[in-house]
Amino acid sequence: MARRNGTTGCISLWSAALVLALPLLLPNLFSAAIWRSSLFSEWEAPKARHAVLLNSLLTTRFNEREPENLWEPPDSEGWEPCTQPLSEPFLPVESNGYLQVFLEGGLNQQRMGICDAVAVAKILNATLVLPHFDVNPVWQDMSSFADIFDVVHFLQSVSHDVLMITELPHGFEWATREYYATGIRATRIKNAPVQASPEWYIENVLPIMKSYGIVAIAPFSHRLAFNHLPTEIQRLRCRVNFEALKFVPAIRQLGDTLIQRLQETSQLQDDKYALETAKYLTLHLRFDKDMAAHSACDFGGGKAERLALAKYRSVVWQGRVSNAQLSSLKLRELGKCPLTPEEVGIMLAALGFGPHTRVYLASYTVYGGSARMELLHDLFPHMVDKHSLATADELRPFEGKASLLAAVDYHVSLHSNIFFSASRGNMHNNLAGHRAYLNVKKTIKPDMILLSNLFSNKSLDWPEFRNQTIEGHINRLGQIRPRQPGQSIYTYPAPDCMCKHSHPEV
Repeated sequence: MARRNGTTGCISLWSAALVLALPLLLPNLFSAAIWRSSLFSEWEAPKARHAVLLNSLLTTRFNEREPENLWEPPDSEGWEPCTQPLSEPFLPVESNGYLQVFLEGGLNQQRMGICDAVAVAKILNATLVLPHFDVNPVWQDMSSFADIFDVVHFLQSVSHDVLMITELPHGFEWATREYYATGIRATRIKNAPVQASPEWYIENVLPIMKSYGIVAIAPFSHRLAFNHLPTEIQRLRCRVNFEALKFVPAIRQLGDTLIQRLQETSQLQDDKYALETAKYLTLHLRFDKDMAAHSACDFGGGKAERLALAKYRSVVWQGRVSNAQLSSLKLRELGKCPLTPEEVGIMLAALGFGPHTRVYLASYTVYGGSARMELLHDLFPHMVDKHSLATADELRPFEGKASLLAAVDYHVSLHSNIFFSASRGNMHNNLAGHRAYLNVKKTIKPDMILLSNLFSNKSLDWPEFRNQTIEGHINRLGQIRPRQPGQSIYTYPAPDCMCKHSHPEV
């Protein structure tokens, strides 16, 4: 009896505690309910934001012919690759020590870090250890340098410029990523400024290297300036980026297979049937959830979407997103909002691309999934990506390896007839420079401010929208533009890594 009363007493106590706690629990439960709701409702297809333009476009585009010069690359104007050293390259008689760098970010950010690391090693007369790739916090990709880039080719390409090793020798085995992550270490540099000068490295890093025989720099992203560097260092960075960094055979083979399928001879109907090698456009639709949240823009998904993206920002960046201080209207006026799939489709149609255009979609998971992509697919039904173009067996070695899949997209994009990126980012910037360096291929760079104004003007009819879009992008098609102070050498390789030759008149 006493036991029963004791149990009843316990239950009564728990009941009382629950009643007392309800006022505190209800707000949290309510917030959780909203969050769960937003997780589901944010994937609902938003309504078309530019229905008037779309309706007008769909009624006229099938009567419009593709512009004759649509696929023609821009004139090189005499610019050619020019990265050979001005004098015979030499290696230091004696190395000042070992240089380690730990590279964060995605594939293209790491790529720039590699180039900068080689340059810093040259500046310090140091022996560079093969760069270490940190695990990407967004994609949780553990791919290493050797998983992505051909190590043998890389070492051979830089062998005349810097001393390189793939792993530390006996006596330095302690210098691991885990060692540096577990405390303050005398041999780790954490305060390397963004865009640091060569003098900063000589004054702040070299003394430590000489004292300990080794230095690790982490973080190491955008840590070397683009201005006021010797010509030899600038050319070395370009040689590494455009020549030494070659993807491993597996990536190149799959990329070449996809290119071949995109370019397969097909029967196209114009005035008559003709056999042609198909051209294709690569679309880098940078519209994943990470990007959408960081932009702090409104993409038409309503309150649920805004709550979901705000929650994502608070978790990933703890509120450290400067764009979140501005209204969505102001962000669009400043051209800071990435184009949505709907807007990309309308812009491409305005430039003259028709429903028969072959489009290769180079992108990570699109925020909103197939619902968000429906309008773009309707406008370009021949759009494919690596998952639809490759077989399951071909993709199996790349499963769960976002960096390797990004490398495949990079390879296919590099060799496409036209490259179009919906928003600025490392992949856009690297490919714009790489394509200009190789062959001055057409690379469409959207004018975000112009497009924001055009899309916001609800009184524009389709002919006027199309004309203003074409006119506004005449000089944004991949033409060589000499680098301005502060701009990246990887995006604007001229004049640091390209020379302009005058061709005699015929």
